[in-house]
Amino acid sequence: MSKKSSADAAQTAAPPATFEEAMAELAQLVAQMEAGQLPLEASVAAYQRGSELVKYCAQQLDKVESQVKVLEGDMLKPFADNQEELA
Repeated sequence: MSKKSSADAAQTAAPPATFEEAMAELAQLVAQMEAGQLPLEASVAAYQRGSELVKYCAQQLDKVESQVKVLEGDMLKPFADNQEELA
């Protein structure tokens, strides 16, 4: 049996379970790439995985932003209106 290279591992990695896991994996990939110790194929695979993680994180942030907008619309706006009336 042959060992999987880091390039193979990056291509078959499962989607992260949480935003925090994605950020931790992304930080690890960046550190490995910045160290300059990865072979070319592994560097390309790490870059590809990093791009996937960045996309995942951006999607998660968009979801949270949408949730905050809903909260602002339903809960925080009336409070702000009340504050204006008091002034």
